[in-house]
Amino acid sequence: MSDKPWHNSPRWPKEIPFDIDGYHRPVSSLLDDSASQYPNLAYTMFQGATRTFAQVKDTADRVANFLASRGVAKGDRVAIFLPNLPHFPAIFFGILKAGAVCVTCNPLYTTEELNFQLSDSGAKAVFCMDHPQFYPTTAEAVAGTDVQTVVVCNLKSYLPAIKGLLGGLLGKIPHAKQHDPGHFMFDHVVKAAPPQPPELTIDPDEDLALIIYTGGTTGVPKGAAIRHCSMVYDALACLEWIQVTDGNAGPDAEPTKLAFGGVHTYLGVLPWYHSFGLTMCMLAAAGSASKLVCIPDPKAGDPPFTDTIAAVEKYRCTIIIAVPTIYSAFINHPLTDKFDLSSIWACGSGGAPLPPEVLRQFEEKTGAVIFEGWGLSETSPVVTVNPTNRATRKIGSTGMPLPGCEVAIVDLAEGNTFLPQGEDGEIAVHGPQVMVGYWGRPEADAEVFRQINGKRWFLTGDIGHLDEDGFVVITDRKKDLILVGGFNAYPREIEDALYEHPAVAQAAVVGVPDPHSGEKVKAFIQLKPGVTATEQEIMDFAKEHLAAYKRPREVEFRDELPTSVVGKVLRRVLRDEELAKLK
Repeated sequence: MSDKPWHNSPRWPKEIPFDIDGYHRPVSSLLDDSASQYPNLAYTMFQGATRTFAQVKDTADRVANFLASRGVAKGDRVAIFLPNLPHFPAIFFGILKAGAVCVTCNPLYTTEELNFQLSDSGAKAVFCMDHPQFYPTTAEAVAGTDVQTVVVCNLKSYLPAIKGLLGGLLGKIPHAKQHDPGHFMFDHVVKAAPPQPPELTIDPDEDLALIIYTGGTTGVPKGAAIRHCSMVYDALACLEWIQVTDGNAGPDAEPTKLAFGGVHTYLGVLPWYHSFGLTMCMLAAAGSASKLVCIPDPKAGDPPFTDTIAAVEKYRCTIIIAVPTIYSAFINHPLTDKFDLSSIWACGSGGAPLPPEVLRQFEEKTGAVIFEGWGLSETSPVVTVNPTNRATRKIGSTGMPLPGCEVAIVDLAEGNTFLPQGEDGEIAVHGPQVMVGYWGRPEADAEVFRQINGKRWFLTGDIGHLDEDGFVVITDRKKDLILVGGFNAYPREIEDALYEHPAVAQAAVVGVPDPHSGEKVKAFIQLKPGVTATEQEIMDFAKEHLAAYKRPREVEFRDELPTSVVGKVLRRVLRDEELAKLK
């Protein structure tokens, strides 16, 4: 008999074990196993072109060989600065097959932001897109870093032959105006390198697979260092947990375990540089030998999001893993009813609270079931998931801990005392998916890890409780964190950028409700005496220094900002003022 309240709940899904095994292996085994069992099944699908598991493995092996020839050794870091292109999985697995650690980079980053990430991780190589914006950003960002190898990925060879031909003739395939002669073209690399990865041994319980950057609990960008076993565990645990019901089977049909071997098609709408999309889409599709539709720009089309919705009908997608803003886009799009969405069986939601009305309308339109979950980049990322059926899920909760994972509630003061079930406190996690720590930041590790009763617990910074059925209910979160379309925007980072403007004396940013992105960034500015600036000027300045989702959408000038007795700007007061306007 388990002592875990979620295990003893009548809502624990039938036939789901309390623990799982089989995850003590390299991440690349997810691809290799599927390529061995289902070599000719399609893995990636992009603009009508497909790549089989065998083809992706072949390319990954060649990438690994190339990296080794460039002096990349076990433990070295290699960055990916790409949107969701079909190149991404092969590059990701190739990096790991070379024994290196993958560093995923947001393709919306400015030169400054990318330079910081490359420098902080000590990356020796980077893969980027052949694009008039992304390539120049990369070429400038590598300056002053340890990067010695830049590989440029063009779309042409990953398009159907006729599209590649016409696109080349008409100049529609994006590419940079010119390339540094010292940089490598991806197609040439793949053609020249043999499909023979270097011979090395990966210890999945010790060796790192990923460094993924997050603001953590302080807002200062830090690299969460994730082991191979942690990523494999999280992917396999989610695949074990998800039970699906055919969207055409009726509301009372019994859910069944997720089938492997080409049965399902994932809509790859979440960015794979982010842990949510990486694990729940790219790795889950690889581990289950499912198809993966590459969506590099979710907002593409006229009106925006049209291409994403059309992809569901075109590829007959059965699984969607997304943030609430994507589901909102589906139900509010003027053309949704023109597309056949009946192929969708099940949908996962995370990154922000899912409004019940959005859930209701989406399920009404599609017949699919949405199940919410919760996690962090530091936890690979999934910690809890709701039962994936209407009968036992709890709308408004984030679900139960995955098999083999533990969640506890600890005191807010020190984070080292367990609190009774039902009482609010800080949510702590213990399990195989928890990171080793923050890359090169032992002082940050000391803030978030606690040894309690012989176990190492990670303090998440989120506030909540375990209800009577062992479901995790988040009642509050880090007040200053701003969730823009499922992405974390950290006030300190934004404020630091605004302070670089010559007219700014004080700056504070808060999140305010937004019907499209959940929240948007609003900046409050106190100007230096005797100088002037306009709202547009501040926004233009932010555009040069921050990724799009971090930029203020509103700017308000104040003669002075509210401060504490020691002079600290009180974001809480500003946020409360904004919320009061909505009442």
